Amino acid sequence: MLKFLLAFAGLLVAVNQSVTAANPTSTSASASLRVATFDVDATPPIGSLMAYDPVTNHWDLRLRARGIVLLGAGEPIVLCAVDWIGIANGGHDAFRETLARAGGTTADRVAVQALHQHDAPICDFSAEQILKDAGLDPRQFAGDFHRELLSRLATALRESLPRAQPVTHLGLGEARVEKVASNRRILGPDGKVRATRYTATKDAALRAEPEGVIDPMVSLVSFWNDERPVAVLSYYATHPQSYYRTGIPNPDFPGVARFFRQLAVPEALHVHFDGAGGNLGAGKYNDGSATNRLVLAERLADGMRRAWESTQRQSIAPGDVGWSLESVALPVAKHLSAEKLEAQLNARESGFNASRLAWVQRCRAGHKIDLTCLRLGTARILHLPGELFVEYQLAAKAARPDRFVAMAAYGDYGPWYIGTAVAYEEGGYETSPGASNVAPEVEGVLMAAIRKLLREP
Repeated sequence: MLKFLLAFAGLLVAVNQSVTAANPTSTSASASLRVATFDVDATPPIGSLMAYDPVTNHWDLRLRARGIVLLGAGEPIVLCAVDWIGIANGGHDAFRETLARAGGTTADRVAVQALHQHDAPICDFSAEQILKDAGLDPRQFAGDFHRELLSRLATALRESLPRAQPVTHLGLGEARVEKVASNRRILGPDGKVRATRYTATKDAALRAEPEGVIDPMVSLVSFWNDERPVAVLSYYATHPQSYYRTGIPNPDFPGVARFFRQLAVPEALHVHFDGAGGNLGAGKYNDGSATNRLVLAERLADGMRRAWESTQRQSIAPGDVGWSLESVALPVAKHLSAEKLEAQLNARESGFNASRLAWVQRCRAGHKIDLTCLRLGTARILHLPGELFVEYQLAAKAARPDRFVAMAAYGDYGPWYIGTAVAYEEGGYETSPGASNVAPEVEGVLMAAIRKLLREP
């Protein structure tokens, strides 16, 4: 009888282990904090259209969609960074919903951010549908490849869950990045923008202008299984272009820097996020020469290295992890009219007009943007939409000087540029009718939500 009971007990243990492996988000599997990592090739095929140009070759570093799943602190939390110029409107909804289903969680616990490289795809399923309904070619918004990537991304995420690693410690580090970011908006004596210093600036006089308002810090958040790093998340605010319109998909200098750090710490997946860099670029330090890509990548990678070396570790448990959500209605730019945009669908930039039309229609229907904050011990990680001005990032850090604050922008790309209230009075490209889909009142809406997200739970 004793042998029978022991054998039966062993069978129960084996069955329980099998069930846990098959359902890694179950209660028994979630008794401790764990992290799963996923990484998928996001490079479009030759002949397909990126945001601006068709793909002609594949010789460069390929585009990635990579991220993490945090398990054991309530429902799973998914963070994903994609080497695309932007994921907007219905496309952003689809990414969050697909990853949520794959991760066994809800879409409001998923953050999807683009890195905004320009030799890369753009995704907006709402714009695609508008163009198809009008009998027009969806061109860069044709979604076949985007949906195929979503399928592979979901598979990779699901398959990562049984391989999730325990998380015993959180690492936090930061360092100054030298001679990469500079402010794009050059003001004149009247306080108005007199010139825009784009990410590749051939004008030596504009490059000689002061660096301007930036956030020079790269922030690193790492997850550790005892002494072994499992994942490293980095955050740095700037437009990510060195040169582009090459026809060759590539992750530009942030992707090269990420690759260097992946080689330096190969046991951990390195995931990079673009911060609030809407009004920042490498223009002061970049004349567009092809050789500058390596120079900028090495400078960013050096900052990442020093942030890694300065990392301070702290023990972390499920109770130290939280997820906060604020859903906000962003004010639509006053110059935008659904009727005018519909009439302009046949124009040369019909695809982008369709994306703007989708944004207006969604806002009119009451759509809200989800702003989220991940609490990790003493760290707060914010996830925001659009091409956000750096002032939002600096204000968030100033609001909680007692906490390690990092920000990922370029979530839902529907708003395009999001300036501060005063920036709309200053003029310049970023806040012009052709670049921003929101009104100046956006600052009050976003800052109120950011401050609320940063409060202690």
